[in-house]
Amino acid sequence: MRIAIAGAGAVGRSIARELLTNGHQVLLIDKDAGKVRPYRIPEADWMQADACELSSLEDARLEEFEVVISATGDDKVNLVVSLLAKTEFSVRRVVARINHPANEWLFNESWGVDVAVSTPRVLAALVEEAVSVGDVVRLFTLREGQANLIEVTLPVGAPCAGVPLRDVQLPSDAAMVAIIRGSRVIVPTPDEPLEPGDELLFVALPEAEPAIRRAVCAA
Repeated sequence: MRIAIAGAGAVGRSIARELLTNGHQVLLIDKDAGKVRPYRIPEADWMQADACELSSLEDARLEEFEVVISATGDDKVNLVVSLLAKTEFSVRRVVARINHPANEWLFNESWGVDVAVSTPRVLAALVEEAVSVGDVVRLFTLREGQANLIEVTLPVGAPCAGVPLRDVQLPSDAAMVAIIRGSRVIVPTPDEPLEPGDELLFVALPEAEPAIRRAVCAA
């Protein structure tokens, strides 16, 4: 994919390196000349410009990009870039970085944001995921909170341990997308039996989360 990243600071550059490693084409945009250093990531395209200016995004031909990532350290800038990308250039997927948790409520479809990433929330979720067994942990919010990526670690003695997935009564508004078992990532199939210690990843509506917990953990 062609991906534009607004913000060539440490966060933007780290994202760019990861995406380039995965075979994507990346454009880094920043108005700060001190951050526009193509030698740091020569595989990427670079542009010194203010991503909040419509003319700059026109020069970048943003309409040709599948994804825009607003990754600056300023929430106001990230919101403006997201709104312009979605409304003026019809970018299919807009991802925005949230720097301050108090601003999280702004990062939604009204501002053109498809996926909002809050560093404090992600870190808190990872801590919970590391210590929580038998509880639902929200790792990621999708589509303005309409659905969540959640994780449940199967406790010892769970009623579904040893049971194939076809016999686990999951709610209709939930889909198991992966099973992490030790160092393995398993794509769920109807015949796959669950084991204690499995980390189960679901995409689910918030109201389905209690039913998921009952289905996989409740005695």
